[in-house]
Amino acid sequence: MKWGIVVIVILLLIGGYIYASSANGDIEPLGRLGFVKLANPDMYPGHPHSELLAKYAEERGSKCALVVHFAGSSNYRSYKEGDVYIIELAFHDTQGNGAAGNVNYFDSLKVALFGVPDGRYTYKSDGKVYNTYEEAMDHVYELAKEHGQVGPIPMVWHGTARSGNPMITQGCGYPLFFDIVRREYGIIPAYYYTLKGMLLPYLGDPYRNFELSHASSLQYYYTHGMLDYE
Repeated sequence: MKWGIVVIVILLLIGGYIYASSANGDIEPLGRLGFVKLANPDMYPGHPHSELLAKYAEERGSKCALVVHFAGSSNYRSYKEGDVYIIELAFHDTQGNGAAGNVNYFDSLKVALFGVPDGRYTYKSDGKVYNTYEEAMDHVYELAKEHGQVGPIPMVWHGTARSGNPMITQGCGYPLFFDIVRREYGIIPAYYYTLKGMLLPYLGDPYRNFELSHASSLQYYYTHGMLDYE
């Protein structure tokens, strides 16, 4: 019985810490947006995942939303989806193979445990490369201010997996989501919001059943240029 009380107290303290550390922050971490790519470009006005992110923002009374990626060939242009301004931000791992490369799970674990090594990543948004996290986020906040943002910006990681089981592979943007939350709120909130965020598409993505049941086909179509609509 005493151990049960101790566990409850510890959980309450952790919950209080997470709430206190993020209550007045500039970012509202939501979680994963989708499982696999449905069309290419895959964040574009009218795309199902883009409309879903705008819906998440509107439900929170937000004029903007942030989606984070692992950098590929895109310029990651920000754009309007209805009344919501979608801000795109991607990171490029200077020691990796780009968005199309294989997932290095051991390396991802090291980043999660010890943070991102200084100088390892650059960031891309609106066609411009930023060498530091601070420069990249200044750009994000400036865009949000220009588009009338009040309160924290809802943030998702794109989440689409080019290959593998999308229920296991967390897909595009996951490490950057974790790193932003870690930098803004601390390591414990980063783990909490990441684990919570993994559940988001199961609860909020209306295309989840289609994406999961057709994952291997959609992944093949995407990687062979068969989902291009532009």
